[in-house]
Amino acid sequence: MQTIKEMTPEQPQLTTLMRKVKFRLLPLIVLMFALAMLDRSNVGFVKHYIEVDAGISASAYALGAGIFFIGYALFEVPSNMILHKVGARLWLSRIMVTWGLVSIAMIFVRDPMSFYILRFLLGAAEAGFSPGVILFLTYWFPKAYRGQAYGWYYLGVPIALMVGGPFSGWLLDSGYTFGFKNWQWMFIVQGSLTVFVGIVAFFVLVSKPDQAKWLTAYEKQLLNQALAKDLSAQDQTDHSPHRNVFRDWHVWRFVFIYFTIQMSVYGVLFYLPTKLAELLNTHVGLTVGYYSAIPWICTLFLLPVITRIADKKANWNSMAILMLSCAVIGIGLSTQMTHIFGFMLMISLAVVGFIVVQPLFWNLPTQYLSGRAAAIGTALIGSIGNLGGFVAPNLKNWVDQMWNNDIAGLTVLAIVGFIGVVFLFLLKREHHISGKQLARRV
Repeated sequence: MQTIKEMTPEQPQLTTLMRKVKFRLLPLIVLMFALAMLDRSNVGFVKHYIEVDAGISASAYALGAGIFFIGYALFEVPSNMILHKVGARLWLSRIMVTWGLVSIAMIFVRDPMSFYILRFLLGAAEAGFSPGVILFLTYWFPKAYRGQAYGWYYLGVPIALMVGGPFSGWLLDSGYTFGFKNWQWMFIVQGSLTVFVGIVAFFVLVSKPDQAKWLTAYEKQLLNQALAKDLSAQDQTDHSPHRNVFRDWHVWRFVFIYFTIQMSVYGVLFYLPTKLAELLNTHVGLTVGYYSAIPWICTLFLLPVITRIADKKANWNSMAILMLSCAVIGIGLSTQMTHIFGFMLMISLAVVGFIVVQPLFWNLPTQYLSGRAAAIGTALIGSIGNLGGFVAPNLKNWVDQMWNNDIAGLTVLAIVGFIGVVFLFLLKREHHISGKQLARRV
């Protein structure tokens, strides 16, 4: 059986071509994902404001923050199937415009029920975006370059939260204008940006290499040959019945691993601004926004470096284990920190870990699945895995209340992350799918 290194393209022409593709496609993709993360997470900045203005309790906030992922999960698989059929250009643009409009509609939150409904609709509107991009990048990047492509894509997370934190804080520190409160203006501005970028994406994105006017005939041939070589080496076919994906144990292991990763991400994300405000003895505003940007600045520099190393050594599984372990350690130790410096150090370790592990992780299922199976499989992993974003805030809130402190919940989330590390280790040890071995037929 061939290894990744044996099939890695060495042609200087292909390396030059992939650099051209990267700079043509990825900046817009990064911006799109940055806005997705901003629209998902900005509810953390308005937690106190909507609790006061709309009478939403801590439990109702946790449910509303997480219910986003119910809508997301329900529509993920059909959304990815439509993208595979109609193309990324049309479908990713449609997703962005829709969720931007729903984000603007968050200004109409008046009580817990309206909060639940709008968060559900936001998840339904955004469904299919992230796995859609993961699938889209497999149409453009051979495996030897895919880790870096996913790494670039996930730069949208630190960019969103590095810039979005101070930006959201600045909007919240502004006064009331035109009858809207500061937290409402935050949703209006950020949702409008999403709609605008979605419209731009329709005119800029190209679904597949054969449709790219900025590639020569030779470049299209070279890229298609590299992609075809990957599929041939995988010994996979696009004719497997769809039900095989749902029956495949390996796919469900990917689902569980991604679920534990998302538990770590959103268990921290939704509560970081509030925790920082407590440690700084201030309200959630511009100062908290500046502090919240620190972990994302660290991630911005480390993410492309680590994914590039993983691509060169073809050890995505091992690096994923290391990064998720960093997340677990950072989350666990952050609960013991009572000073802002120690807390920032540990939470930065956690953030770097649970963000960098994601592009490393996506190399594993996308080497195992292809064609329609990839469309279904990545959506299944994304949809059910993202339910971790629903479980995390509710589990944290429940455990905190049961133990009457805010440490217990994060400790439980760290334990869940550790279980994910164990599953990644078993995945590597059993050699079903590893960084240096291609997967069998789905």
